[in-house]
Amino acid sequence: MAKVVTFGEIMLRLTTPGYRRFSQASSFDVIYGGGESNVAVSLANYGLDVEFVSRIPSNDIGECA
Repeated sequence: MAKVVTFGEIMLRLTTPGYRRFSQASSFDVIYGGGESNVAVSLANYGLDVEFVSRIPSNDIGECA
């Protein structure tokens, strides 16, 4: 079976519990998605061999990835 390769970025959504403002929150809920990553996950769930290609920034957030 052929391998599927997707190219794109993963979107990260940060929300506060209880609809608090960011300045009031001590924690965040993290939800991720994005068109290409959603397709890659869905195809992998169907049993296809999938790779996801992206680029990570060279900063504090990228270092945590």
